[in-house]
Amino acid sequence: MIRLIVFFLVTTLSFSALANSPKVSIEEYIDTWKDVAIQQMRSHKIPASIILAQGILESGFGNSTLAKRANNHFGIKCHDWKGRKFYQDDDEKDECFRKYADASQSFQDHSEFLTSRSRYASLFELKITDYKGWAKGLKKAGYATNPKYANRLIDIIERYNLDQYDTQHEDLIANNQSKFPTFGREKKDAAPAKETKAKRTVHVNQDRTKYVIAREHDTFYQIAKDMNLNLRQLNRWNNFHPQKDVLAAGDKVYIMRKKKRSKIKSVQVKENQDLWEISQEFGIQLKALLEKNNFSSPEVALSPGDVIKLR
Repeated sequence: MIRLIVFFLVTTLSFSALANSPKVSIEEYIDTWKDVAIQQMRSHKIPASIILAQGILESGFGNSTLAKRANNHFGIKCHDWKGRKFYQDDDEKDECFRKYADASQSFQDHSEFLTSRSRYASLFELKITDYKGWAKGLKKAGYATNPKYANRLIDIIERYNLDQYDTQHEDLIANNQSKFPTFGREKKDAAPAKETKAKRTVHVNQDRTKYVIAREHDTFYQIAKDMNLNLRQLNRWNNFHPQKDVLAAGDKVYIMRKKKRSKIKSVQVKENQDLWEISQEFGIQLKALLEKNNFSSPEVALSPGDVIKLR
């Protein structure tokens, strides 16, 4: 009983402290986190203005309950999260959000979240100074459900002159983006980068198509970076879809364009296997599989034992 009373007393005092803590202004928020945003820009190629604007919008410039109690400034939900969790109502009741020991970890995780999701890959083809393109791209990719999300980000950036942080290191950004830890230029199909070959073991399938094996907690961003490949191209080669945003250990990731036909004539569908998985297993372009088997959609329902033509 005493422990229960102490628990309720501590909880009540915690809520009271949060409620009575001084509210942070937007200017104070920017001053506190601008250096962290610039650091994330330099390491992950995400505009500092976008990082700050999202933090301001998602966290109520550090004053939201989620920001104060979970150090979560970007409203990132649990998804595949293995760390501490915080629950509160959002689009649905009692949703799960990531909880951090320190708010700076929220900024790092936000960068890793964007660079590891295939639906955001096209954003990294934009110039680092194109905050409008980034804002619209985030909305289009489904980062937020609010139809005015992009306009709100742009308004915050322009009202508080946040784009000044995107050009603060003009020598690294405007004329030579390759000085960033970027994804490199688009390569010809048969040329994995020699200078990074020690970082990844390159495998070759029966049709001489090259691929690497995803490690535990691996990301598309990290593979693109290790192999000096273009992230958007890497996603196109692998036909990654939203359900495969997060790689699992053992996934094949092709580092060159998959073939349109295979030396293997056909295969039988395994239990719970879909067309995309067959495409990845045998290194055949998904579009080619659709054409060879007269399917109109990659979402076609397959049954164990069905025969799929590979050539």
